[in-house]
Amino acid sequence: MSELLDKTVAQIKQLPKDRQDAIAAFILEEIEDEARWDAAFAKSPEVLERLAEEAEAEDQQGQTEELDPEAL
Repeated sequence: MSELLDKTVAQIKQLPKDRQDAIAAFILEEIEDEARWDAAFAKSPEVLERLAEEAEAEDQQGQTEELDPEAL
């Protein structure tokens, strides 16, 4: 286990059980979500490559807008 993760777990252990469970559920959900994305992209790397090429071409042609995180 990394030092950062070890430190994080030590701090989580100090929290009430309901907070520990909430954090654990969040982390597990993130791990499972990442695995689903990895599996989806592994099945279709050529599609992902094509989408990236299309996005790059659109950007070079000035057809994209800069993302404003504050507007989300």
